[in-house]
Amino acid sequence: MLISIVDVIEVLTGNDRPRKYWNDLKTKLRKEGSQLSENIGQLKMQSADGKFYKTDVADPEQIFRLIQSIPSPKAEPFKRWLSQVGSERLDEMQDPELTIDRALEQYLKLGYSENWINQRLKSIEVRKELTDEWKRRGLQEGVHFATLTDLITKAWSGKSTKEHKALRISRKKACATT
Repeated sequence: MLISIVDVIEVLTGNDRPRKYWNDLKTKLRKEGSQLSENIGQLKMQSADGKFYKTDVADPEQIFRLIQSIPSPKAEPFKRWLSQVGSERLDEMQDPELTIDRALEQYLKLGYSENWINQRLKSIEVRKELTDEWKRRGLQEGVHFATLTDLITKAWSGKSTKEHKALRISRKKACATT
C-alpha cells in the first residue's frame, strides 16, 4: 500500500503548502543523514481538481518514519502509539508468549469465539510444521510455498488461495455492514 506523503503532511501539520513543507523536510532529513527521501517513489494520483499528477508516495514503514520527523501536535498521538508498539515488540522479543497473548486478545476483541481462536492457533502451528518440512526437503519460500499453498487450498475449499481470500474479505465486509 502506497500513501501520498503530501496528504499525510497536510493532515498532520495543517500547513496550507504541504508540498513546500515536504520539500523543506526532505532537505532537512538529507542534512541529518536520513536516507528516507532517497527511497521514496512517485505515482500518479488524482488531486482535488480531478486531474492526475505525479506525487511522492511511501509505504507504511516510511510513513511512520516520516511522522517521527514532523513536529506537530497532530503527529504526537502517532508518535506515542509508535513508541508503545515498539516497546511492546521489544517485550515480545524477550518473552514470545506475549505475542500469543496479544493475538488472543485481538481475536477476542474482533468477536471471534474461543473455539475459533483455538482452531486458528492450531492451524498456524500445523502450517509452521508443514513449511518446516518443505524447507527440509529443499523447497524455497516464495513461489514454491505459494504453489503448494494454492494446491492445498484448492483441495479443501475448491477455490484458489486468491479466490478464497476474496471470499473472506467479502464476508467480513458483509458482517461489518450488518
